[in-house]
Amino acid sequence: MFTLHRADGNWDEDFHLTRRGIALALAGGYAVAAYSADADPITTDTKGLIVETVEVQSTDRKIPVYVARPDGKGKHPVVFVNSEVFGVHEWVKDICRRLAKAGYVAAAPDLFIRAGDPSKTTDMKVVMDIVKATPEANVLADTTATLNMLKASAFADTKRMGVTGFCWGGGATWRCCEVYPEFKAGVAWYGPLKPAAYPRVAPYDAVKDLKCPVLGLYGGLDKGIPQKDIDDMLAAAKAAGKSAEIIVYPNAQHGFLADYRGSYSAEASAEAWPKMLAFFKKNGVA
Repeated sequence: MFTLHRADGNWDEDFHLTRRGIALALAGGYAVAAYSADADPITTDTKGLIVETVEVQSTDRKIPVYVARPDGKGKHPVVFVNSEVFGVHEWVKDICRRLAKAGYVAAAPDLFIRAGDPSKTTDMKVVMDIVKATPEANVLADTTATLNMLKASAFADTKRMGVTGFCWGGGATWRCCEVYPEFKAGVAWYGPLKPAAYPRVAPYDAVKDLKCPVLGLYGGLDKGIPQKDIDDMLAAAKAAGKSAEIIVYPNAQHGFLADYRGSYSAEASAEAWPKMLAFFKKNGVA
């Protein structure tokens, strides 16, 4: 058994790790530090899709971007995908394929590539060291490079573009909506709102800069994001005249959409995923 040390405390599923669980995670391409041997991850096939990893030139180097899109002519609406702290592992790729099945071009850049691959370790300190070694300036540069690639493509309609993300990527989603006018809507899954152990501006501190409506999807049992943070974020958005809505699933934990973890909630996920798609459609990302 492994004991993991997280910046926001240990999660129940941390103690489900076994040699078998690690082997299953590595074989499937999932994040080792969070994989539960009892998990039965959803697998989305590539039928009707074009799936590829493309190299995109950023300011200082090329970065890999996982892209899943409908196999059809014309341009399709876009969802930019911000990964968890574990990077673009199999679960994030599957999320992209799910979005592509819904008619979107889904693009997930590897924003941690300069510092390492956080999906291959059982040590959460190593994961967090990789995240902490990734400053917001690099994240934004790589986001811009990915958006430029999409704008230049023959398959992406970047006038109908939304952004989503999970955990670290949920916070990055709020930041995307504060920085980039290109996004028409954002859906942030259980992303930190107040200052956290990440080298970036806290979403709460820049809420006045929101450029599009944001929907937050959070777990009531999330030990790292208290209800006060959510209340404060909504109050700050309202005071700034910005559009922000947050739904809290009272019986859900942090990471409740991640079906490869012990924290997965089928009930909350089944309700929240359609809400994301409906929010995008409502705001012109469809």
